[in-house]
Amino acid sequence: MKTTLLCLLIVALGAACLQRADRAPPASDTSAVRETTATPSPATPAPAAAPAAAPAPGATKLAVVEGFLTPESVLHDPVQDIYFVSNINGGPTAKDNNGFISRVRPDGAVENLKFIEGGHAPKGLAIRGDTLWVADIDMVRSFDAKTGAPRDSVSLAGLGAVFLNDIAIAQTGALYITDTGIRFDDVGNMLHPGPDRIFRIGSDRQVTVAVRGDTLGRPNGITLDSVGKRFIVVQFGGRSVLAWKPGDKAPSVIAKGPGGFDGVEIAGSRLLVSSWTDSTVSSYETGQEVKVITGVPSPADIGYDAKRKRVLIPVFSGNRVEIWQLP
Repeated sequence: MKTTLLCLLIVALGAACLQRADRAPPASDTSAVRETTATPSPATPAPAAAPAAAPAPGATKLAVVEGFLTPESVLHDPVQDIYFVSNINGGPTAKDNNGFISRVRPDGAVENLKFIEGGHAPKGLAIRGDTLWVADIDMVRSFDAKTGAPRDSVSLAGLGAVFLNDIAIAQTGALYITDTGIRFDDVGNMLHPGPDRIFRIGSDRQVTVAVRGDTLGRPNGITLDSVGKRFIVVQFGGRSVLAWKPGDKAPSVIAKGPGGFDGVEIAGSRLLVSSWTDSTVSSYETGQEVKVITGVPSPADIGYDAKRKRVLIPVFSGNRVEIWQLP
């Protein structure tokens, strides 16, 4: 691929920049951060229109952790109190077997840059018990979250998976994985062969298509709203924040925003969504967009540290993770 052309194209579209870092920057910013404790309760967003965005309520940047290679997703494991970071390390559809997952401590120190090595282009992360699940192009892989040892892999290639992106785990233990349905050609043009889908992997490892259709709008981030007994899905190719329950034929729109959405997290009473379109993380719990964090380019699949009320932002094209404190 032509890297320069590709990066310009991706920034224009709000997609994924395929730039590699020739040399990793310093491993971390270990400046001290004050920790607070909060007990979260998942939000249930109410359907509403989309008025103009309100001002940001004063989130504070605590640390910038550098040294990653195309970081796509950040996940807080509350049991180990550690942050996992998936690194594509190249093209998001390249089967080059050079992806990896990092372990980062809450103080910003990189404990192990390549805690899990291998895989092609690891993206969305989810954890249940001591099992870490990873979406990787057309496969889902699992690892021991404590040792990094591989546990399982489930191929979705037989059902034509194109661009597996994010994972959420239902209370039953079933996995739900978004397929954004995009590809890149040899000169970096983003194509959308589709279809847009959400796959389900049951505890018996059986793979099915849970829902499909254009209403998904190139689905990207997905998270479980356990209070509302539904999933929240955000559109990369549209402007909608969606709610969907297994069994429903199509999702419903609960909010609208700038679009180019990537990550989604329920953070206490807030529903947080990252947007490539305007380089923000915004909340949508009332259906109205409220900008919480601004000025972060290419914010990919965000994570949330509920213990400390922190938003964890992988800066896809910047090879860094930013840690922000919510008020």
